[in-house]
Amino acid sequence: MTSVENIKLTSLSTIREALKIIDSGAMQIAIIVDEDNHLIGTLTDGDIRRGLLNNLGLDDTIESIIFKTPTIAMLSDTKEDILKKALDKKLHQIPIVDDTYRVIGIQEINDLIKPATKPNIVVLMVGGLGSRLRPLTEETPKPMLKVGNKPILQTIVEKFAEYGFREVVMCVNYKSHIIQDYFGDGSTFGITISYIFEEERMGTAGALSLLKALPNDPFFVMNGDLLTNVNFEHLRNYHMSQNAIATMCVREYDFQVPYGVVHMEGNAILSIQEKPLHKFYVSAGIYMLNPEVIQHIPLEQFYDMPTLFETLIQQQQKAISFPIREYWLDIGQMEEYERANNEYAGVFQ
Repeated sequence: MTSVENIKLTSLSTIREALKIIDSGAMQIAIIVDEDNHLIGTLTDGDIRRGLLNNLGLDDTIESIIFKTPTIAMLSDTKEDILKKALDKKLHQIPIVDDTYRVIGIQEINDLIKPATKPNIVVLMVGGLGSRLRPLTEETPKPMLKVGNKPILQTIVEKFAEYGFREVVMCVNYKSHIIQDYFGDGSTFGITISYIFEEERMGTAGALSLLKALPNDPFFVMNGDLLTNVNFEHLRNYHMSQNAIATMCVREYDFQVPYGVVHMEGNAILSIQEKPLHKFYVSAGIYMLNPEVIQHIPLEQFYDMPTLFETLIQQQQKAISFPIREYWLDIGQMEEYERANNEYAGVFQ
């Protein structure tokens, strides 16, 4: 996804201004937004030519020639979703908007077909014991359990590689030799893998203090027991566009109270709510962090990600959320493992 800052116009911009943007840009398109950055439409050379044929002048506004129903993609759309939209309409680029239709960027389709290698490191936490999945994990670390005829961890690695993220660090502990023997240096999977061995369990944030070198760019952290088709490139671009120091992916979680809830004041009953449904956002186990975050993590101590975010918030650092609406499943118990195997083919193949 590419920034649109250099190709943005308002509906009051002139045709002359639009031509300058379209002729000078490689994408040959202008994005028209309102004062709050909501998408109004797009403008191409063809739209301008039709306007000129209808007796508009170079100093007239573009308001009457804006294409107001362009094909768009949501920030939560997967790579496959975007490609399908583009190929169906024979498009070379698609504007990306968030849930309020504010423009986040523009996706060039060639970048999806042949994604360029990106510098952002992917840190995968794969040292868990998987106690709740015993006996399956007695001989196999949880990330190496097979879902869809391949280890969970392989699906994670392949999804990151699809988006051009090819430098992976695996934080290992329990039966680490099984993971290392399977993935090696990553060359078989078209990526580069290095390993950090946790002598003691250090938590999802504590293990980052063991990184051999400070990353140069914002980096991903993800638990190794998740299945998701989240668009990792959109996550990265969203994090960077918001000038945040840390981004946490969150997932909506519904909980229904199985009884009638009684609301009281003293001993007086005010109302009764039958089996109310409560909605929460929970951490999805996927994060994007700026390199300077690591300086907030104590050395050689257990330190989890919620504690790190609480520290950043207390220090008035900008920590934000990225809602996941794509497929996401935390494989923590046997029920989720069975569900993952039932759903895998329909989601990932």
